[in-house]
Amino acid sequence: MADIQDLTLDLTQSIEIDAAIGDAWRALIRRLTEESSTPDNKPMPMVLEEWPGGRWFRDLGDRQGHLWGFVQVIKPPTLIEIQGPMFMSYAVAGHIQFRLDQISGGTELSLRHRAVGMVDDSHREGVVLGWDNFLNGVKRLSE
Repeated sequence: MADIQDLTLDLTQSIEIDAAIGDAWRALIRRLTEESSTPDNKPMPMVLEEWPGGRWFRDLGDRQGHLWGFVQVIKPPTLIEIQGPMFMSYAVAGHIQFRLDQISGGTELSLRHRAVGMVDDSHREGVVLGWDNFLNGVKRLSE
């Protein structure tokens, strides 16, 4: 029988960006959409409907794709929260929060990804590198 550690994922990461908060926000949205890629840098464009209840999904054309989640909260340029399975195509409930804070010399972007369900070990291991790659991509696009 699985214990609570096997049924949860709770990850927090952050990065400092040498850019104004508005520029970092626009880079974050670009990274969530047309600049989205896999950890090995293969393009993976996504669609984000930027309103509460809006979908975040991968559109494969011809009415095919993958739903990653729904926008729960959006408050440009400081906060977006998305709830859904994200990249996990199985029974899991997930939530990710992207928060931007103006700091001396730029912006801090922090993320918190939490999930509950039968989280696959490969996803549990890959999520740290995956989100690190994502945050560095936002930094690259911002600066």
